[in-house]
Amino acid sequence: MPVDPAAAVSAGALLDIAQLRLAAAGVDAPRRDARLLLAAAMEVEEAALLADPGRCVAVEAAQRFADYLEQRVTRRPVSRILGVREFWSLTFEIGPGVLDPRPDTETLVEAALAHVDASGHGREAAWRVLDLGTGSGCLLLALLSELPNATGLGLERDPEAAAIARANAARHGLDTRAQVRAEAWEEVEGAQVDLIVSNPPYVRRGEIQDLAPEVTRYDPWSALDGGPDGLDAYRDLVPRLAGWLAPGGQVFLEVGHDQGGEVQALLQGAGLRTPAGVCDLAGNLRCVRAAAA
Repeated sequence: MPVDPAAAVSAGALLDIAQLRLAAAGVDAPRRDARLLLAAAMEVEEAALLADPGRCVAVEAAQRFADYLEQRVTRRPVSRILGVREFWSLTFEIGPGVLDPRPDTETLVEAALAHVDASGHGREAAWRVLDLGTGSGCLLLALLSELPNATGLGLERDPEAAAIARANAARHGLDTRAQVRAEAWEEVEGAQVDLIVSNPPYVRRGEIQDLAPEVTRYDPWSALDGGPDGLDAYRDLVPRLAGWLAPGGQVFLEVGHDQGGEVQALLQGAGLRTPAGVCDLAGNLRCVRAAAA
């Protein structure tokens, strides 16, 4: 049943209709997505709909919600519809050329901060951060938000994506400490940094079409395609890392669920140590660490 934006209706009734439509379209969490979209359309917090599902929805808000719902039925992600994604409790603008940040990637932030906390220097030190393939800037800016005296450089070869990362830095008042350059990582010269973070493209080329429609239709393929075995970006990146690390510095790389051992072998082959990484809830190594030997 379609949503009739001209009819006076409660939030709960709209959510019931939307949940059925989204479930039929194969959306994984139809009620949650419907609630997020309706809250955005009504310009209220999601908690307000949970607390008062009987509240009346204004015609203009119902019209916006109907438009949002039509987009979500095509499997366009909520973040793409609204143009923003929350990551590390920060809101990031995203665009067509930017990978939609995933919660799994927060593992890199957690691992880097754990290293900082164990270093003896503390979070107040003047840490230098390098984010390779920064996209929306989520990794770099999440770290700078936790490290008040840190500075960072984000490299993003796509100029439009780099512009979005700069806008996100300004949104969070971090633009005086975060520099974003529209460059590929092979253009870096003379960097000596304490923390390197990167979420390279690592999906095997032949498996991209098997991912969810939210990914294959809307994420940029350049941020997904890791070559035939998913390791092309690591083979290019790993030999450069030691030259960018300051003494005591560490690298934090996101990897696919079954790629941890192979990436660690590449790092070891480049003369780097690989301290224990971070596993996901299924026990798969998802954040690989490296340090100078």
